[in-house]
Amino acid sequence: MLGPVTDGEHEPAASAPTVDDLLSATGSGDRAAFGELYDRTAARIFGLVRRVVIDPAQAEEVAQDVFLEVWQTAPRFDASRGSAISWMFTLAHRRAVDRVRSAQSARDRDARIGARDLDVPVDSVAEAVEVRLDHERAAEALAELSDLQRECVTLAYYGGLTQSEIAERLDVPLGTVKSRMRDGLIRLRRAMGVSA
Repeated sequence: MLGPVTDGEHEPAASAPTVDDLLSATGSGDRAAFGELYDRTAARIFGLVRRVVIDPAQAEEVAQDVFLEVWQTAPRFDASRGSAISWMFTLAHRRAVDRVRSAQSARDRDARIGARDLDVPVDSVAEAVEVRLDHERAAEALAELSDLQRECVTLAYYGGLTQSEIAERLDVPLGTVKSRMRDGLIRLRRAMGVSA
């Protein structure tokens, strides 16, 4: 747990400075005021952070970060906008939530990477059989097309030609190629049991 900065022999007296006064003095660079501010608020800040972060070691780190931020940003504290302890609690809560989000993001990223790198067992025999059956079904479906339709579909899918290139190669109008392709694909879908 975070320990006191001052010697601890002196309890705050009735005329002791308030937390607001200590934060204001800290903003002016008064190290003794910061030490007393730490002693008075560390347990409360740590408690707030601990409720959000849960892990005690991380909560201590976050609380230390909060006090570092208090030291660095104390000159910006505006007492007209709220009390010093409320301002410090706001800093602590934000830091704690950031730590939780960062940790969750890291876990999510690790899970995604782990899932991506996970070797999924593959039944290569079943996969090869499935591919061969698909090829056989495609060949049977192509056999059901007219010669003209089969020629256009084959040039497009196996030859990689565009419809314009097919029309040029077969020396037929582009509209004729488009009609043959459309009709051929409709028959292929039916033959293979694929809905449009």
